[in-house]
Amino acid sequence: MAEISEMMQRIGKQARKASRQLSWVDGDAKNRALTAMADTIIINRESLQTANKKDLDAAKERGLSDAMVDRLRLTDAVIEGMAEGIRQIVALPDPVGEMSDLRRRPNGLQIGMMRVPLGVIGIIYESRPNVTADAAALCVKSGNAVILRGGSEAFHSNRAIAACLADGLATADLPAEAVQFIDTTDRAAVGALITCDDHVDVIIPRGGKGLIARITEESRIPVIKHLDGICHTYIDRYAEMEMADNLAFNGKMQRTGVCNATETLLVHQEIAAEFLPRIAKRLVDGSCELRGCAQTQSIVGGGITIREATEEDWKTEYLASILSVRVVDSLQQAMDHIEEYSSRHTEVIVTENHRRAMRFLRGVDSSSVMVNASSRFSDGFEYGLGAEMGISTDKLHVRGPVGLEGLTSQKWVVFGDGQLRG
Repeated sequence: MAEISEMMQRIGKQARKASRQLSWVDGDAKNRALTAMADTIIINRESLQTANKKDLDAAKERGLSDAMVDRLRLTDAVIEGMAEGIRQIVALPDPVGEMSDLRRRPNGLQIGMMRVPLGVIGIIYESRPNVTADAAALCVKSGNAVILRGGSEAFHSNRAIAACLADGLATADLPAEAVQFIDTTDRAAVGALITCDDHVDVIIPRGGKGLIARITEESRIPVIKHLDGICHTYIDRYAEMEMADNLAFNGKMQRTGVCNATETLLVHQEIAAEFLPRIAKRLVDGSCELRGCAQTQSIVGGGITIREATEEDWKTEYLASILSVRVVDSLQQAMDHIEEYSSRHTEVIVTENHRRAMRFLRGVDSSSVMVNASSRFSDGFEYGLGAEMGISTDKLHVRGPVGLEGLTSQKWVVFGDGQLRG
């Protein structure tokens, strides 16, 4: 443990020094480094796949599922995709140094805000090795140094990718220590990283609920995270039926194992008799299991099997083809249900009534609240951020999809010409 603590202190000091240099380099220099990072990944394709084979062989020996093994695999297409992802980040506007809200005071001072990097970001993640490249590139573009701690199942792959990224930085005359990989599978390294508050400014966990809960509980450093994606779609009494049908189906079934998929469907009682039988048939025909309140079960009938929803269902992120359904007697009851069970990720109202839509927008306290759109749009790329580090359901410092701007903060800047305070 002492050895790991010493290693983390060394890495932290190097990252802090690198972050200071990155904080003032211009966007062109960072883009040159990112381009070199992408090129280095392509040049080292064979060595990456050699390292990846060690992880694949170990995964098979450990009996990991075919799906997990597939997520680990660095095919030619995946490697090309990593490089292309970095090049896409090159094309994004650089938020660092951007000034806003400049205003002149009566004494002649100009006072405003400047966007600045957070500093050193620790990222703890599982499974997919491409996260190594994506996360590092976002951090470099936003002027931050990054310390990477990937899952043990992708250890050799992550180490090889991180080495390519560091080489790319050095090629562009930026500090290679801006991207560092924790070179051990010892779980104690996670504890050392999340308590290294003298060198690390922010922790971002990406992985399962258990990992994120542990990080949140034990970290001495601010954490940007979300635990669950218990997302709701509410079909209002003033909803247009075909739109409601399409949005409810897409929100649940377009891709089920993701955090922005709809997990609970709320339906106003005045349109339930018309809406529920049609959406229930479409969902069941699409192999979706339904779990509903007593009123939902009564209304649907028609030979469609709907299990009785329990209290636990309303609290569950299924990440599967399962949907809980509840009939509500009012917009307020829908909002009350969301308040009680939501994980503050994404909520949708389907309605043609502008006043009710605005009430929902103001009254629902989640990181993304939508009117007449699929919950699946809650994503950094879809929001025009170009890329995202993840989703935050916290209120400080960033909320919702975390892009480049979310990896920065602001400081006050003052311009004067010799003013003295009397």
